[in-house]
Amino acid sequence: MTLSVTPITQDHVPVEAEMLRPDLLAAHSLDQIGQMQVFHGNRARPAAECFRFEGDPSARRLHLKGDFSRVKSIGQGMADGAITVEGPVGMHVGAEMTGGKIEVDGDAGDWVGAEMRGGFIRVRGSTGHLVGGAYRGSVSGMKGGAILVHGNAGNEVGCGMRRGLIAIGGAIGDFAGFNFIAGTLLVGGAFGIRCGAGMRRGTIISLAEEAEQPDLLASFRFDCDYRPQFMGIYLRRLLEWDFPIDRAAVGGRFLRYSGDMVALGKGEVLLWRRS
Repeated sequence: MTLSVTPITQDHVPVEAEMLRPDLLAAHSLDQIGQMQVFHGNRARPAAECFRFEGDPSARRLHLKGDFSRVKSIGQGMADGAITVEGPVGMHVGAEMTGGKIEVDGDAGDWVGAEMRGGFIRVRGSTGHLVGGAYRGSVSGMKGGAILVHGNAGNEVGCGMRRGLIAIGGAIGDFAGFNFIAGTLLVGGAFGIRCGAGMRRGTIISLAEEAEQPDLLASFRFDCDYRPQFMGIYLRRLLEWDFPIDRAAVGGRFLRYSGDMVALGKGEVLLWRRS
């Protein structure tokens, strides 16, 4: 049994609904949930004016169906439970979460999993900017967990990332891995400009076609052409998670570059050699 949530109205004014998280709703009745506060634009309103709730909150499973593209902060700060969404979602989905699982069968806005510390997020469509990134003024971004995006992603993915895994199946925007502290970013498609700028540690992996490989900054240094043993572990797990990657990359050879030398310079960018 799950708690089903559907939007009542659709307009261009965003709704901030941090209360849409299974661990928070589990101890409340449907009437109590309906009286929880959300912000519709700059106005506080009962959640029942924006959403219809049906089912069992104690199951710690939310099923959202419909267009939630103007709804922000779904699952923000959640510690356990599961959220499934049939449709698009807005900004900050899964931000600052520490556990649990979020599955989105659609697109998502900016800041997916921003500063998350644990848990699992899958977006089967595309996302906006700053996936797993640090909020402005924060020292670090994502600190644990996994984010899988089957489609494309915007700019500054993994900005300030310290730990965890981000995998992007399609193309990615500019400044991927900007100010990277540690962790792993894997990308299957084309890169924008200035990949890895300011990275100190961590790993950025490109499985793209040769013409779509990142054009690295001059502050990155070529190290070697090798077959990393850990790569098979990562890629096999992604295949188990039904993530769209080329199976030929398992056991493949990679060009290794280290940088960014203007920062600590202990990061690495691995480019798959398809030939």
